[in-house]
Amino acid sequence: MRVGRGSEGDRIELETAAPGREPRQDRSRATRRRLLEAAVECLSEVGFSGATVGAVARRAGVSRGAAQHHFPTREDLLTAALLHMSENRLAELRRRAADLPDGGARTGAVVEMLIDAYTGPEFSAALQLWAAAASDPGLRSHVIPLEEHVGREAHRAAVELLGADETVPGVREAVQATLDLARGLGLASLLTDDERRRRRVVGQWTRMLHQALTTH
Repeated sequence: MRVGRGSEGDRIELETAAPGREPRQDRSRATRRRLLEAAVECLSEVGFSGATVGAVARRAGVSRGAAQHHFPTREDLLTAALLHMSENRLAELRRRAADLPDGGARTGAVVEMLIDAYTGPEFSAALQLWAAAASDPGLRSHVIPLEEHVGREAHRAAVELLGADETVPGVREAVQATLDLARGLGLASLLTDDERRRRRVVGQWTRMLHQALTTH
């Protein structure tokens, strides 16, 4: 750190990238990332009521003031966490695209990938936030536009992965139904683990989807 003078002669601190010291901007990004990850963990493990700003800050290893510097309100923090995990999930889907097979096997692989995206602690955290928003108008005003954005991005990613031509009648609806199916199966898996039933449903839907994608 070195000291200089501003236009009015006031002393100001200028950040330098001293060896062994993380620049302030990098520290800020790291703190923000820890808060987002901690918020997802809190939502998934203790639910909306337990995911307070203080609880998230403690889990992230930062002060409450630092948390509120990045996210002034609890709604800001939790909806940012939902966006963060959704973006990570979609980025992972796109990273796996290069390994997808061709033809009918690709359709099945994409369906499985989309279903996998709606499982795990990230999806559980999202459910906690959705459930809380249903009875909290203030939170709902944050969550609805975010969910609309996430839904559009998920649909766009599914179209890319499937190589779908949405100018063909019925294809857009088939892609959206795939996402709705994935979300529904993810919700069902939180309560029961009926793998045999799931395989039959996914197999049948994959055949119907592939037909919709290849019929012109």
